Amino acid sequence: MNTGTGRRCSVSVIGGGWAGLSAAVYLARAGVSVTLIEAARQLGGRARCVPFGDQRIDNGQHLMIGAYHNLLDLLQVLGLREEELFQRRPLGLRLRSPSGPGLRLETRDLPAPLHLLAALISARGLSWLERYHLSRFLYRVQHGRIELDRDISAQAFLMSERQSPRLIRLLWEPLCLASLNTPVKEASARLFHTVLDHAFTDRAEDCELLFPRTDLGTAIPAPAFQYIEANQGKVILSKRVQNIDIETNRFVVEWREGKLASDQVILATSPVMTRRLLAPHPALAPTLQRLARLRQSPICTVYLQYPADVGLEVPMLGLLEHTGQWVFDRALCGQPGLMAVVISGPGEHLQLDNAALSERISAELASLYPHWPAPLASRVIREKRATFHAGVDVDQLRPAQRSAVPGLWLAGDYTATDLPATLEGAVLSGRRCAEQILEEL
Repeated sequence: MNTGTGRRCSVSVIGGGWAGLSAAVYLARAGVSVTLIEAARQLGGRARCVPFGDQRIDNGQHLMIGAYHNLLDLLQVLGLREEELFQRRPLGLRLRSPSGPGLRLETRDLPAPLHLLAALISARGLSWLERYHLSRFLYRVQHGRIELDRDISAQAFLMSERQSPRLIRLLWEPLCLASLNTPVKEASARLFHTVLDHAFTDRAEDCELLFPRTDLGTAIPAPAFQYIEANQGKVILSKRVQNIDIETNRFVVEWREGKLASDQVILATSPVMTRRLLAPHPALAPTLQRLARLRQSPICTVYLQYPADVGLEVPMLGLLEHTGQWVFDRALCGQPGLMAVVISGPGEHLQLDNAALSERISAELASLYPHWPAPLASRVIREKRATFHAGVDVDQLRPAQRSAVPGLWLAGDYTATDLPATLEGAVLSGRRCAEQILEEL
């Protein structure tokens, strides 16, 4: 695509996570001369692959839902088939507790809203009064009956919707922590409502769960790499950008061994790296001040390898009153016996070393499944800055895609997508950057 001067518009995308990949793919599809520069040796950002023995595992366990329309659109652009990469299942939540019956809530393969009605009627672990208030709340979400004049905590919001403390503990607290990576007492009600609003629509498939059939590095980053280069784009790996020189009507991206001039730049890096690269530019001071106040939250994933005949009765199991929060059976990824245990947000588990944390998690699983043997191997993956802390009024700190400098764009799940820090939010941010650039050409 030409700039109007007879040559193709050039865009440098800094960062090869899912936000940067999304931006580069959509630009390449439109004929823009795009170059993606990534500091690591592989693409994918936080959703990349790491070795574990003789197999590859995700840097952290991810779960998608049917409402991830931008991610699914990206699959189509890349020529990928959803059913080959993901297994779609009706929403099914099972949470086990050592002190009570826990919770079981499973939708049926029925059109909306009958799928939710059937789930509530057959739910286990909830009183009829709790089911009534839950159904009333979901009805209000589904039909747009909820308006938040100001942001409050997710817990205060849920209580205002007559969700009992017990229901919050059994259902909403685990879901809030999993989706926002922020405890329900601190989390933004607006963001949590957005999550629910996207999942519980008049389309039953929007709340379906998409379990990866393969590692996420295979799912999108590798095909995106091939697509970009097949459409006359370029991907540069193992080059850490150290400076962005803003000149008249162009940018020069510099790294240790070289530099690249382009008409526009999309900065698809973490908030910390974004602040570092933009610090020399006074016009961006207000954005940097907001980013400095954007707190980060950790996620730990404990992988435990058991013998191949060990497995869960469901693909995903919630743990109440444990250090571990969600257990994923990786058999769906062709890794039988491998369990991925996710621990979102802060907690005293962060003070444990890897061996102690693995031992604690394996002991918790042994208490639930005493017939399981001891794990054969373990690996702990810690992301200290996995996501932004989705606290009350956090959206006031999130920058838009368009920066104060013409031609400089920001992408990443931390930007103002109205979504929490998810792969869907990352893909959406990159897509928005690309679309706004194309609108101006």
